[in-house]
Amino acid sequence: MTLPPSQDTNDTRLELLKAWLQGHAARYALQLDTLAPASSDASFRRYFRLTGKAAEGESAATLIAVDAPPPEKCREFVQIAGLLDAAGVHVPRVLEVDFDAGLMLVTDLGTASYLGALTGAQQANDPRRARALMRDALDALIRWQLSSRENVLPPFDEAFLRREMELMPEWFIGRHLGREVDDKTRGLLDRTFALLIASARAQPQVFMLRDFMPRNLMVAAPDSPRPGANPGVLDFQDAVYGPITYDVASLLRDAFLGWDEEFELDCFVYYWERAKKAGLPVDADFGEFYRQIEWMGLQRHIKVLGLFCRINYRDNKPHYMKDLPRFIGYARKVAERYAPLRPFAKLLDDLEGRANEVGYTF
Repeated sequence: MTLPPSQDTNDTRLELLKAWLQGHAARYALQLDTLAPASSDASFRRYFRLTGKAAEGESAATLIAVDAPPPEKCREFVQIAGLLDAAGVHVPRVLEVDFDAGLMLVTDLGTASYLGALTGAQQANDPRRARALMRDALDALIRWQLSSRENVLPPFDEAFLRREMELMPEWFIGRHLGREVDDKTRGLLDRTFALLIASARAQPQVFMLRDFMPRNLMVAAPDSPRPGANPGVLDFQDAVYGPITYDVASLLRDAFLGWDEEFELDCFVYYWERAKKAGLPVDADFGEFYRQIEWMGLQRHIKVLGLFCRINYRDNKPHYMKDLPRFIGYARKVAERYAPLRPFAKLLDDLEGRANEVGYTF
């Protein structure tokens, strides 16, 4: 059944969630009066934290109740949680689920996010802490990629790649900037998109999380009994089968954090060496591997420029807009570095009204 979205002014979804939790209260010792918002994201999913316990005999802890109104991806969440767990990646354990209603009860990975920890490391000028966290994340990514099999997850194919990038002309150029996408701009975009798609499709294809970034990673408790517990991984229901460099690029070139090139390169080299040793099919030439990361990252940045504008104008979630300059900066830096992509860098300058300032003739 299709239920009202979470924005309903009467919040019928929250009442539905409470009634559903009541049916599981005895089994998990749920204290419904502790139910409180935990977080939300760019979709219509919402998360609530409440006191309970995952199994009989365990001490009281907190659990997460998920409100994911259809067509949000509960089935995919459960499937991919199983794949990640089997690969040795720390993810929430699904305790209860109602696929038709879009409700889940899962274990809680805590409140210490990678985003907070890495921001703290940057502010404290502690690159060793940041490097250790990133290496844990890259090791977890390698375990996930090693478990890859064809025909398990949807393919991140040409149509998928192109559909993502088309968000930019529609929502960033058209809606946000109020600019018409004329024939010249359309042709330039088509040529750029074709280059990026060809690069992505030429790479080895593996399991790909799509949103493997610090905001979706949690720092495991120091006393966690689980080997390889760091990081805990969230928001993985959109996983696909796609280019091997995608998740590496999304981890280091994120919407909410920026790194200097030395730190980025250290992380990229660490991943490349560990992945080769583990038997993953990364390119044997690090220079070519780095180019693949950069071009893959540019595809993601183009998508995000459009996505953040769509979230703002369609979904009334404006807080992502402040991060647009970071993504424009990422995109320009990569496009200026590679001759086939420089026309796209000029387009970005033109769109920002900078063409005359920097002397480009368009």
